[in-house]
Amino acid sequence: MPAGLYRALLTVAGAVAAIVLAVAISSVAISAAGASPQAAFAALFNFGDSERAVVNGITQMINRAVPLFIAGLAVAVGFRMNLFNIGVEGQYRIAAVCAAYVGTLFTAPAPIQILVIIVVAAAVGGLYALIPALMKVGRGVNEVISTIMLNYIAINLSTFLVRGPFMGEREQGQLTTSTATLPESAWFPNLNVVFEMFALPSPRGGGLWGFLVVAILLGVGVWVLLERTRFGFDVKASGLNASAALASGVNPKKMVISAMVLSGAIAGLIGLPEILGDKHNFGSNFTPGLGFLGIAVALLGRNKPAGIAVAALLFGFLDRAQGPLQFADVPPSVIAIMQGTIVLLVVVANEITSRMALRREERRAAQQLGTNTPVEVKA
Repeated sequence: MPAGLYRALLTVAGAVAAIVLAVAISSVAISAAGASPQAAFAALFNFGDSERAVVNGITQMINRAVPLFIAGLAVAVGFRMNLFNIGVEGQYRIAAVCAAYVGTLFTAPAPIQILVIIVVAAAVGGLYALIPALMKVGRGVNEVISTIMLNYIAINLSTFLVRGPFMGEREQGQLTTSTATLPESAWFPNLNVVFEMFALPSPRGGGLWGFLVVAILLGVGVWVLLERTRFGFDVKASGLNASAALASGVNPKKMVISAMVLSGAIAGLIGLPEILGDKHNFGSNFTPGLGFLGIAVALLGRNKPAGIAVAALLFGFLDRAQGPLQFADVPPSVIAIMQGTIVLLVVVANEITSRMALRREERRAAQQLGTNTPVEVKA
């Protein structure tokens, strides 16, 4: 069997085994909570009894997956350089509030208005990620420490801005604060036409976020950049062995800065699907935690855009099920247990299958050399 096919089959088998184990462990947790595992798993796949309910459920799942996919891409870019960009949470929060505010300062034709907001978000996220990058290459500060600390600064700074200089008009009795509402030229068109093509009813609320198209293009772009360009090779080489990369003419410090800034720029886009497609402002009740979830999504997707997309959809599917689970008298904390268990077991399964594939390659290389002494093969 070809090595590539063998490795792919091992990966799929490991993922399936991890999910089966996750289901078993989650069943124990559900039973311990006094609920029925059968009712819980039935609720997971319960999208409703009507066409509109099914459409709403699918829309909710995809809309949840879009920012998680972008967050996973941002984390994965850092991982390819062996950089742990834990600061995605802070980078997208500060980028979102700045982009939402800038978008209210002018009115232009829709393509220009939306493009400016996207550029501002990416620029702010990239510049904020530049801080830990410079600290690492200049003073050797571990990026995990610096990005965690910068998260606290960004989260509290965004809270200050939305309650102070960036705050829009506040209605009497309103408990939350937000930036001013974006002009309609900044509202990203939805994709409800997809449902209409199949004679299905349009989903409620803001509908299927049109930023899904941007996310798909971004995923393709990241794949091409990391897998099919010299930049992607230099990033991977610098992450694997900085000394060898330097000897071959690659500047590892420059790659650290480039990878971190790119990761931050992608992170800056995480909040835009919600801002441009739903709320049209940044408020004190803006969705938190997307950056931290992006770490789990990237790990689950093995830092590959296609795998990250599947992982984001899985997380979106589980998050959508919180409502049906509550109707089935199942605690919503079960969702968090399932997410954590799946990520943990898939990571363990990936490590096991990688080692199995490596051992097979060592044996094959030894046989080709006509000796019984194993030959070390790099993964």
